[in-house]
Amino acid sequence: MVYIYDTTLRDGAQTKGVSFSLEDKLRITQALDELGVHYIEGGWPGSNPKDLAYFEAVKGLRLGNSKVVAFSSTRRKGLKVEEDPNIQQLVKTEVPAVTVFGKSWDLHATQALGISLEENLQLIYDTISYLKRYFEEVFFDAEHFFDGYKSNPEYAVKTLKVAEEAGADCLVLCDTNGGTLWFETEEIFDAVLKEVKAPLGIHAHNDADMAVVNSLIAVRKGAVQVQGTINGLGERTGNANLCSIIPNLVLKMGVESIPKENLKKLYKVSRLVSELSNRPHPANLPFVGENAFAHKAGVHVSAVEKNPKLYEHMEPELVGNRRKITVSELSGRSNIVNKAREFGVELEKGSPEVKKVLERVKELEAQGYHFEGAEGTLELLFKESVGKAKKYFELKGFRVLTEKRSDNDEAYAEATIKVEIPEEVAREKGLEERVEHTAAEGRGPVEALDKALRKALEKFYPELKSVKLTDYKVRILNEAAGTKALPRVLIESTDGESKWGTVGVSPNIIEASWLALADAFKYKLMKEEEKKRR
Repeated sequence: MVYIYDTTLRDGAQTKGVSFSLEDKLRITQALDELGVHYIEGGWPGSNPKDLAYFEAVKGLRLGNSKVVAFSSTRRKGLKVEEDPNIQQLVKTEVPAVTVFGKSWDLHATQALGISLEENLQLIYDTISYLKRYFEEVFFDAEHFFDGYKSNPEYAVKTLKVAEEAGADCLVLCDTNGGTLWFETEEIFDAVLKEVKAPLGIHAHNDADMAVVNSLIAVRKGAVQVQGTINGLGERTGNANLCSIIPNLVLKMGVESIPKENLKKLYKVSRLVSELSNRPHPANLPFVGENAFAHKAGVHVSAVEKNPKLYEHMEPELVGNRRKITVSELSGRSNIVNKAREFGVELEKGSPEVKKVLERVKELEAQGYHFEGAEGTLELLFKESVGKAKKYFELKGFRVLTEKRSDNDEAYAEATIKVEIPEEVAREKGLEERVEHTAAEGRGPVEALDKALRKALEKFYPELKSVKLTDYKVRILNEAAGTKALPRVLIESTDGESKWGTVGVSPNIIEASWLALADAFKYKLMKEEEKKRR
């Protein structure tokens, strides 16, 4: 049995730019428990008030699978363990398990702590033996163990033996600087296994891109606990990514750990952590990324259609992900047919509609369009091409002005827009006038354009009131062209229930923004109409 130890809430929270609120930490705790993680490291209660509050609040959660773990260092030099405030905060948490880290690299003991090697051993022994009186399990994180072993193997092993003697339930070998290579992990684990009898664990960082492979090798060598974070969050280049480790252990290596059926929740947990850490979800993550089972080249799509095993190493559904057929200038007819089916449109591979869509996609991508992050625009293109989406409004013109009256004043923008609504829509609403000519102001030209378009459309389409822009990105396609560069604008929108992306390309950034913005509203209207037809 290999136990999964998650440290997203402590080590992962040390990622640059990440700050979990107390509520975030509790939501992640519940998600990890539902996934079946065995240990959840909630934080260091002696280091900050938020972690202290977490250990109080987590008592109110009913966890069915996970044990919450508190984290701290060994006692401070010059203090008795009973007097150390960090250690006493651990005791107050009343959690079932604690992890303490201690120095296993002689360089750290003498230079970082400024103590003798013997005194460092005493810190480790005193802390663990004391905590064993209060907790079911005490884990020892041998900080910098691999670097310590390379520097002074005799002393590094001695720190493990002292922890074992003090009663540690698991000795976790830490690659804190993240520079250990796989063959070194093998050699060092082999050597340690000859010296200690206590169970071993692994805590790897990813500075040499070895964290996952080092963790898997450690398991092959006998490690029974693997520490890591969701999505590989962590300081510098991150920690070992549990979203890769868990499926590799369970599905590839056949190791008993988290139940296989629970892995279907892995994708959702990964997305949740990305959302709560306020970071884009990395599309290229193995197993749980949007691109993990995406197929772009026509040859690949055609083969996957016959047998997914031809270009997939496993079924995406096993980790809660799904196969994704993307459409681009590399697409063949198989891409178009598969994508159309995903959008609810059945097309025959040899039909003229497929040829029409394929040619239009390739034409637009040659102009700079990119549909892999703009499925809303792509679905509109498909359905408009086969007559499944109508015209909801037609642009009759817009004008955007930006004004700044002095150095001390903020610039603001004003947009004027004229749109025409189809006759049948106006008749349905009991309105005679079909042309709307409106204006609005905003802090920037896109906000002004957005407000003006809403003003024009909402009396015909009140459902647009729920649409909000959540992200706006500009990509310059030919940077060397200077001020003549071609911008591509990608907009993400939501109605509170679903999200969709739309794209626009034009030499004029305002027009590119208009194209993406108009598609965002058209997509919402199309989806509302489809709901009514069901």
